[in-house]
Amino acid sequence: MDLFYTPEYAKTGDVIPFYNEELKQFDHYYLKNWNPDAPKDKIVHGWHRITTMDNRNYIETPTKIHGGTGSVIKADGLYHMFYCTFDQNPPAQWARHAISKDLTEWEDVPEDKFGPDGVIYNMSDWRDPYVFWNEEENKWWMLLAARENAPTERNGCVALCASEDLSKWEYRKPIYAPRFNQAANECPDLFKMGDWYYLVYSNYTDGFCTYYRMSQSLNGPWIRPEVDTFDGRAFYAAKTGFDGKDHYVYGWNPTRGENGWGFDPGKDFGKDYKTWNWGGSIVVHKIIQRADGTLGVCPVESVANAFNKIQNASLQSLTGNWVINKNTAVCESMDGFSSAIGDKIPELCCIKAKIKYNGNPTRFGIALQVDDTYAQGYYLMFEPWYNRIQFRSGLRMYEQGGQMFPYAVEMERLIKLEAGKEYELAIYIQDTLAVLYVNNELAFGFRMYNEKDRQLGFFVSEGTLEVKDVTIEEE
Repeated sequence: MDLFYTPEYAKTGDVIPFYNEELKQFDHYYLKNWNPDAPKDKIVHGWHRITTMDNRNYIETPTKIHGGTGSVIKADGLYHMFYCTFDQNPPAQWARHAISKDLTEWEDVPEDKFGPDGVIYNMSDWRDPYVFWNEEENKWWMLLAARENAPTERNGCVALCASEDLSKWEYRKPIYAPRFNQAANECPDLFKMGDWYYLVYSNYTDGFCTYYRMSQSLNGPWIRPEVDTFDGRAFYAAKTGFDGKDHYVYGWNPTRGENGWGFDPGKDFGKDYKTWNWGGSIVVHKIIQRADGTLGVCPVESVANAFNKIQNASLQSLTGNWVINKNTAVCESMDGFSSAIGDKIPELCCIKAKIKYNGNPTRFGIALQVDDTYAQGYYLMFEPWYNRIQFRSGLRMYEQGGQMFPYAVEMERLIKLEAGKEYELAIYIQDTLAVLYVNNELAFGFRMYNEKDRQLGFFVSEGTLEVKDVTIEEE
């Protein structure tokens, strides 16, 4: 059983969501990045179609479309695919159009190929076309990852074109141009939920995430919410899908180990300390909308209901003064760091717990894949002083870790923390991949390569922590 889809001998890149109204199923597509050791007779390049009824189990079929990210729509009885291609000499990027009657066999429409205009938009970037019907204007709109013609390199934007026939496109000013990023705002996407429009894009400069902006008009202004991401660093190129009832966001959690960018350290410290690959495993979150219009995410139902065997986890004190009963463990640790350790972590499972802090601790949280030394392992550190969750791996506890990572935070996720408030945690683990959900509205994905087959734990430093109802769910 898989919680997060990873193709054999390959990595999932950008997902292109499409809901098939006739069959009541998702017929998504994705960009497939084959592993270096993939058998040659298995390799089929191009977009791959992945059909799913539950956003967890997929049936895969290759297509003959070769190119980058885009979108799929149905109009006048035909399926239309918009994608992008790249020229190398000289460098150029193009929006492309293909049509199909069955979502598998696609026919390119070469005369519909077009690039940036060179007036509003810089000639360097023009990719990831997203097409939707604008009912207010009675025209098709296309969003693209692009760069403005601007006086500085901070010219990444979401471009806008309009059409009446899906063939000829009129250039318009960007739908969103924050003058902030030094690269195109990739994989643009847009959806409406209630009274709000949401503009989604990814960027790898001044941050590395999928972001969203919100507005009550397609003409803006586009508001940046206080927490403007769906997940953390390990969730990229995400796009959204809608089945008529629920909205979902599909991104990829990258694997490590291929050194595609040439940045890995000379000494091998294990995969935890290698750079991220392009692509990995599909992670899907269900989107929820709060009363103020801001968005959160929770697990899709097929993941949340994947396990049927539930056992209560045991805890025992390692350091500090823990009072441990059947379902509760409490520690007051005003003078330093206190830790407790529990059961072994299965390779495929969900760990659940409820935690509450009091006082003003420097940090508290859950440890994964640790032993009695509480050294090597992985730590989800809730830090009230910074209103964040920090992910920290074991090597960060040693001098070599500080030399390898000359910065304070490995990965983080913003969250407003309040003393006395109970937080429900659910950590879904599939081998090296894990996703933490907090209160069914915040997600934080990460990878754990080096340490396996060890234990879970809880800790608190200079404050009080209460841990309740710790369970481990399995198949």
